[in-house]
Amino acid sequence: MATEKHIIRPYGDRKDDAVVQLSFVLPVPRSEKAKDAALQLCKKMGFESALVATMEAAAENYTLFVVYGRTQHSVDYGAIDVPEVIVRKLGFDALNARIQKELGRKVVVYGACTGTDTHTVGIDAILNMKGFKGDYGLERYPWFEAHNLGSQVPNEVLLDKATAGKADAILISQVVTQRDVHKDNARDFIDQARARGLHGKIILLLGGPRVDHKLALELGFDAGFGPGTKPSDVANYVVEHLVTGAGHEKGEP
Repeated sequence: MATEKHIIRPYGDRKDDAVVQLSFVLPVPRSEKAKDAALQLCKKMGFESALVATMEAAAENYTLFVVYGRTQHSVDYGAIDVPEVIVRKLGFDALNARIQKELGRKVVVYGACTGTDTHTVGIDAILNMKGFKGDYGLERYPWFEAHNLGSQVPNEVLLDKATAGKADAILISQVVTQRDVHKDNARDFIDQARARGLHGKIILLLGGPRVDHKLALELGFDAGFGPGTKPSDVANYVVEHLVTGAGHEKGEP
């Protein structure tokens, strides 16, 4: 069944004016010549009526530009089909009450920043008691048993501890993404989970600044959580998955 077209364009000052803001650095000193180079570059990229709004020295022999311009391109929003994590979102008290009523036991979650990645900001935001942006971390939930193993945890160690602790879900955070190292490490984790017969038996979640639900599904995880994810998003997903066996109503792998 064909979907109805829904053409959208960038919004600047008014709908469909197709105005965009672009920022970039050129390795030349701030000057009128540098400004003209920036405008020529924007023209080659297809922007019309380009205007340099900001031209500032970024460092010695480097200049930062902020340019406004109009694009002729548009997107058919109706033709886009992207998997999304869609669950019934309950508040802190309601979710704990649901766990108590429908599971009757604590939900066990293990999480870590695995491989050589040393950045714990992501896993800490989800698991630590204080949480993120006023949203309590899983350690704060009385009906969750959350274990944060920190950073640089080998995949096999995380799997060992999660298995021994009878985990319901495993959360992997990947912040470092140079040369797609986050994908390589995630694939290794899934390979090891499959080799142990754990794939499909434990909820496997992947998060990070370059992670989305589509990528996570492609790599073999149950769901992916990107920038802006709150602890309650993860908590609700895990509980929904445990109670109903569903956690991604769109984009089944």
